[in-house]
Amino acid sequence: MKFERDATWELDPSGSITPQITRILRERIIQNDLKPGDRLSESELARTYEVSRQPVREALIKLADQGLVEVRPQRGTIITRIGYFAVLDARFLREAIEADICKILAATPRPSLVADLRNQLATQRALESRDAAEFSRLDEQFHRTLAEAAGKGGTWRQIEGLKSQMDRVRYLSLGEFRIDALIAQHHAVVDRIEAGDVAGANAAIRLHLREVLKDLPEIIRANAQFFDLPDGDMPPPVNAPILGGTDA
Repeated sequence: MKFERDATWELDPSGSITPQITRILRERIIQNDLKPGDRLSESELARTYEVSRQPVREALIKLADQGLVEVRPQRGTIITRIGYFAVLDARFLREAIEADICKILAATPRPSLVADLRNQLATQRALESRDAAEFSRLDEQFHRTLAEAAGKGGTWRQIEGLKSQMDRVRYLSLGEFRIDALIAQHHAVVDRIEAGDVAGANAAIRLHLREVLKDLPEIIRANAQFFDLPDGDMPPPVNAPILGGTDA
């Protein structure tokens, strides 16, 4: 494919180039602007963004580590399909981490944090159109705020790569316009944190993170070309229902 520059994703010349190239390509892959099977040329990317090839090469290596691209010597770089088992692993790890984060926050609820989160929820509700890209950004902000408030901002940055495949599925699911349900689940998380309900906060965040994968079979059927599926029967994408706010 011919890589085209998009005004939505531009470089800040005053900032470090490699992280920006990495972020731009990651977002374009997650949002399906760059699709599985598309080829990326290191030299073409460098020309497009008017940078040297070194930061582009480093960005592609980072994306390969996240499973988003496959670098093939002498053949270029190809956008990978969404790995089914990678999605299940990412959901398992993210749920465990974010459940602990919400339990920490509910154990000592802070009015300033709750106020910040409720302002974010108001922004989510006020989204004029069902803009999947904008909601995805607001959703990311919400979850990152939880992590940073619990003193786990470093952990959040570490799992960014792990959750890349899950983020791709999340974006595909937003095309089904389930945004209202996701916002309601965000409300439930904030309500339980504000109430100091540790078990309830744990259950609310787990339910929220399982919502997307609950519909994974339907998402796969509608977008089979995006997925790298195992041979034979696939294991179920979601654990048993949460009962009584206990860990799953």
